[in-house]
Amino acid sequence: MAEIAVEVAFALPERQVLVSLLVPLGATASEAVALADLPERFPDVPPEMFTRADLGIFGKRLREPSSHRLRAGDRVELYRPLIMDPKTARRVRASAAKP
Repeated sequence: MAEIAVEVAFALPERQVLVSLLVPLGATASEAVALADLPERFPDVPPEMFTRADLGIFGKRLREPSSHRLRAGDRVELYRPLIMDPKTARRVRASAAKP
């Protein structure tokens, strides 16, 4: 069976991992995430985070990760939910930086 090389990336604020995998030709983004065994690598993260997270390829969100067929060299990224609206976060940082 033919295989292709892909990567799966996941990051927390204090830690990140990039898993290199060989997946069967025709594998989907969701299948690659399952093969990366992220719950084992991040036991402190609820396992449903890895099954429910939005996925993307090189920063571009996938609409249907369970049907998106990977190409050799793709990097599948898992996106965590935002804790705070980015505009609000900037305002908070700016107000904290003022003397």
